[in-house]
Amino acid sequence: MTEILINGNFLCRNLTGIERFAWEICKRIDSLLSSSDRVAILVPANAPKVPSYARIAVIRSDKEARSFPFWDLGVFAKTCRRRNACALSFSNTAPLGKTCGIAFIHDVYAKDFPNDFISFYDKLIGAYSCLNYRNICKNARFVCTVSNFSKKQIIDYYGVPEEKIRVIYDGFEHILRIRADENILKKLGLKSGEFYFTLGSLSLRKNLKWIMKHAELYPNDFFVISGTMLKNVVPNELEKIKTLENIILAGYLSDEEVKALMQNCKAFVFPSYFEGFGLPPLEALACGAPVVVSNAASLPEIYGSCAHYIDPFKPAVDLDALLAEPVSSPVPLFEKYSLDNSAKKLYALFKEV
Repeated sequence: MTEILINGNFLCRNLTGIERFAWEICKRIDSLLSSSDRVAILVPANAPKVPSYARIAVIRSDKEARSFPFWDLGVFAKTCRRRNACALSFSNTAPLGKTCGIAFIHDVYAKDFPNDFISFYDKLIGAYSCLNYRNICKNARFVCTVSNFSKKQIIDYYGVPEEKIRVIYDGFEHILRIRADENILKKLGLKSGEFYFTLGSLSLRKNLKWIMKHAELYPNDFFVISGTMLKNVVPNELEKIKTLENIILAGYLSDEEVKALMQNCKAFVFPSYFEGFGLPPLEALACGAPVVVSNAASLPEIYGSCAHYIDPFKPAVDLDALLAEPVSSPVPLFEKYSLDNSAKKLYALFKEV
């Protein structure tokens, strides 16, 4: 088998959906490998935590991944060429040209919503994202994505042949091994079942505007928002939200605290208007919470009849009445969106390289 070299850039990023997916899939890939398989990961010198694998070879670079273009297009690409390896990149980026290898495009947000990238720095991020979309779609041996919605967008925007694309879903199992930290309820002054919870990076597409407008219209609905502000596309609503008495901006919370809030919230609310998959509602369902999601992008595909739906641009919704409507059991989702199954699907792809 051709050597597969994993881009370890995700080890240097904040642990959001894409990075967690990469961590979890690599761990499961490691358990699937045979003694004859050749799989390695190139780890940047500044990775705060280096994974320990049984069969994936860990290669420690003396270069840091502080500038991702420098790492992805330089250090990682050069190492792939030197080792004659097929690159595997999880983070919407990949080496240029034929060194591209196997690459994930989780979504094409920058292509679909260019006006969300407003400042000069935002525009650089958007341009770099679109450069990577084009490169991956043109040069990758296989393009992997996480939903049929994203697959269709990749085909429509970039003309990628359908047989070159693999849909490899995200999954929820990691949330099951986390022990909830109930102390967060006391810390934030919360009572079980009396608040709505939402989670995600505080970027425009996560649509804090919906939460803000709804909270203004329904002052008795109480919200807790957890998420890390990104350097780019931070919503203007953030400052206004801080003035509303029925919203708590909790900032970054640990996995243990997040699980406790998911287990104790009245419902998990996810008004994002663009997602390639949208993992947090699946995590919330696994914690026993009802979920309210927007009827946009991939979310209806992923959650089907197991979620309550809102229009992401219409905040005037009676959430109590909405939650009273029946939904299906989420059990079929847990069977479909399995990290174990996704790792097996990706491992099988190695054999086709």
